[in-house]
Amino acid sequence: MERRHFLKKAALGAAATAVLAGCGNQQAREGGGAPAVQTLPRLRWRLASSFPRGLDTIYGAAEVLAERVRALTDGRFEIRAYPAGELVPGLQVLDAVQNGTVPIGHTASYYFIGKHPALAFDSTVPFGLTSRQYNAWLLEGGGLELLRELFAEFNIVNLPGGNTGAQMGGWFRREINSLRDLRGLKMRIPGMGGRVMSEMGVTVQVLAGGEIYPALERGAIDAAEWAGPYDDEKLGFYQIAPYYYYPGWWEPGPALTFYVNRRAWEQLPAFYREVLWTAALEASQTMVARYDARNPAALQRLLQAGVQLRRFPDDVLREAARIAEELLAQERDPLYRKIYEAYRKWRAQSYRWFGTTELAYAQFAFPLSSFLNV
Repeated sequence: MERRHFLKKAALGAAATAVLAGCGNQQAREGGGAPAVQTLPRLRWRLASSFPRGLDTIYGAAEVLAERVRALTDGRFEIRAYPAGELVPGLQVLDAVQNGTVPIGHTASYYFIGKHPALAFDSTVPFGLTSRQYNAWLLEGGGLELLRELFAEFNIVNLPGGNTGAQMGGWFRREINSLRDLRGLKMRIPGMGGRVMSEMGVTVQVLAGGEIYPALERGAIDAAEWAGPYDDEKLGFYQIAPYYYYPGWWEPGPALTFYVNRRAWEQLPAFYREVLWTAALEASQTMVARYDARNPAALQRLLQAGVQLRRFPDDVLREAARIAEELLAQERDPLYRKIYEAYRKWRAQSYRWFGTTELAYAQFAFPLSSFLNV
């Protein structure tokens, strides 16, 4: 425990040094030195989350951000996170940040593709990038810059906000043995995945996380997807819908995003902007690590509770892939096309690389778990 505490303090010190160095360089170019923290203004921001407090991993990213901002500014810049429904409903976070009701929010952009279809690329699309592939595109492949163009239309500055990693395919009251079994099904599923499911005969609903269990319980929906075993266990879906499907082809690596009101961002001292960026990166990486650490044990607990694990039939996967590519290609908005073409090119080269390395390794090594005493 002492070593962990020491490493945590060392990492925090390094982060603060990096922030100060980055800000100092910018100040130097402008003819001044790095600011003393004590000379900077005291700020109190409220953060509106799209997620319930009980989901400590996905909601917790906002708390990680707030903790780091406070620590790196010696408490002069404080952010308080609020779960969905306390400040605004979970599916109204974009509007709240855009119009300045709150200066910052944490959400998944695919909730808002009705406002602009390109927002899907700020989160995930069916048969898209995994979390590592997406992170590479966002930070090193020009993705962030492209998405900044998009968010400028909403008066928002976007910062990385986490990733759940590859998700499961959801909870179903009855088995799905073929494509025909999807017809007439009522399912909670957002984003482009919802549009694909709609094309396959599913009646799609978009619900915030806290609304899903009641909808399943009263029979308003027959199936629902959320994330993976850790969150899904907390939400209790297995108590109503016993069939747990995989893979979550519509969300291979869904990213979350911190939305910052543009005016609020521009009014921040340069040092505070650097702090927010650094804290967002830490929150993003922490979310990925927490899901990867907690999902395996949660899946085992669900199986021990009687959950029936099922793989989607091949005809469902093939048809979903066909429809997804058609839907993604048909949008004509110029900015959508610009982002889509860049994303598609990155996906092709990333698939080739990961297919050569990690996929080949996984296909051989993962089935050896019993042999390797794992």
